[in-house]
Amino acid sequence: MRTTVLNNLRGALPEQDVPAVEECATTLYDALPRPGEIRKNTVMVAYGGGKDSAYAVAFVRAVHLALAERHGETFNLRVVTMRHGGMPYQVMLNIDRTYRALGLYGDPDVELLLVEGGRVVPFERDRGMPHRLIAFNRTDLLMSGHRSYGDGRATFCNACNLNVADSFGVAARHGDGVDLIITGDSPQEQRDYALWIRRLARGAGLKPADGRKGFKGTLETLDGLAQAYFQEIHGTENPERVKERGVTSDIPTALRFFSVYDYTSYASGAHWRLLTDFLGFVFDEIAFNFTESDCTNPALMAHLRGLRTEHVYRRTYREGIAQYLDFALELMRKKHFPDHLVREMEDRYRTDDGVEAMREAATRYGEDAFGVDTAQLVCMVHSPFAGGAANLRHYLACEYAELLPEEERIRALLAGKEENAALAARLERVSGLSLTDLRALHDGPLWSPFAERGTQSGVLPLVMDSDPHKKIIRVRRDPEGEETLDRVGGR
Repeated sequence: MRTTVLNNLRGALPEQDVPAVEECATTLYDALPRPGEIRKNTVMVAYGGGKDSAYAVAFVRAVHLALAERHGETFNLRVVTMRHGGMPYQVMLNIDRTYRALGLYGDPDVELLLVEGGRVVPFERDRGMPHRLIAFNRTDLLMSGHRSYGDGRATFCNACNLNVADSFGVAARHGDGVDLIITGDSPQEQRDYALWIRRLARGAGLKPADGRKGFKGTLETLDGLAQAYFQEIHGTENPERVKERGVTSDIPTALRFFSVYDYTSYASGAHWRLLTDFLGFVFDEIAFNFTESDCTNPALMAHLRGLRTEHVYRRTYREGIAQYLDFALELMRKKHFPDHLVREMEDRYRTDDGVEAMREAATRYGEDAFGVDTAQLVCMVHSPFAGGAANLRHYLACEYAELLPEEERIRALLAGKEENAALAARLERVSGLSLTDLRALHDGPLWSPFAERGTQSGVLPLVMDSDPHKKIIRVRRDPEGEETLDRVGGR
């Protein structure tokens, strides 16, 4: 079976990748801590379920089998997928098809794992999304979104990136641990990322871990950042919630990354046949959204931009979608997506009917994946409660004029100076958050996309200022108002 899979892989890989597999196999063999006892080594690769990581898994499987062909045995391959609320079932189907094509099921030298929060379980295609994980992601979405006017990056990506880092630590220490972690990033990209994390930590007033600790030190630094970030998002009254969002770092100091960057062809056009014909990868309208082929969150990011333009700026939903579309298509081209995928994404939003269809799809997705309805998303893009309820009056005037006479009572309720069960229930219903969380928002900061860089304090502004996935645009903040600068961010 292994011989058949390897021969089929050699036929499906881009021509230049076939000798690269053999070269990479030699280098990886020498990098193993126990090359003379190859089966005693465990190598981990992350598989998010998207096109790039599918290609990486296929390439690493080819190396895995090439070493088996040479030595009669090979290393233990641990393939790890982090699950989150934005990962639809269609992604699990793509992962399953990849695993079948690569002959990973049933191979005694392969572990296929899912990381769900801090829990590691065997991969199962039809495993339901754990309710605890949905609630975990939902709370982060709402609390982050309420501190940022529903900005795509702040609402979804910051927490997710920290969760990804945690999943690496969780998966690397699982069982007997791992000896190497495969990455598609170049050594320079790894160094730049580590330096960026250290700069963020210093900017937040934190002491980075000893740089000689390698990946363990990076995870320790990220843990400090995560604790500071989530305390800022969730408030100081939620220590247990903040603690469970830390980054796992209890891994060996000797654990290192092995880069396959110099051996591979990461432009998806170069390995299109491998992806679609051999691995059976499907780019469907649920899993494929803008720059992501394993996550539906970017469709919801676009939806939030449309809702913000419609409800906060009192202009049209389609105008907001057009702003996000311009940003995201430009990002797709920068990431070298094939032209036909860029056109496919553009076509989804080309007409009024297409925009409306995607609006309905995003609405359903928000409800199904996170249990968040339209009223709650509209509330979030107003950010009416954070920063001392700075935007409360505008929110009430736009959405609930009948509550304007209750403004002072609402402010007293949020400040903890008054108790009113009926009013609290109303706010909880329209926001999707508990009164405790609403009070945490009130007592904490509100990040503004309109503030000049460096003028806002906290970890969130530091992350947002250094975020490359954004575009500064000119917008009208009301139907007839003057133009002002705004920010579009997402994936």
